[in-house]
Amino acid sequence: MKIKTIQDKICVKPDAVETKTAGGIFIPDNAKDAPVKGVVVSVGTGSIASDGTVVPLNVSEGDTIVYAKGAGETVETDDETFVIITENQIIAIVE
Repeated sequence: MKIKTIQDKICVKPDAVETKTAGGIFIPDNAKDAPVKGVVVSVGTGSIASDGTVVPLNVSEGDTIVYAKGAGETVETDDETFVIITENQIIAIVE
């Protein structure tokens, strides 16, 4: 199933959360509250301004972004997990 977002919604495939460092040290749960990286899978048409015009979003499909942990709504489909967020929940675009 393909997810197609609408308006100002963005569908993100989150990166896997690391549970231990490269040196083999396990990361405690309270240290995992850092922002999350993910890849944009689907982008809506944009937000609607007060005058009715559509303002396009600043991200595109395929962009890697950083967003706050716990942001948005988690959606599971076809054994995959996605997060649906709005543009204002994005912290940065990774270049």
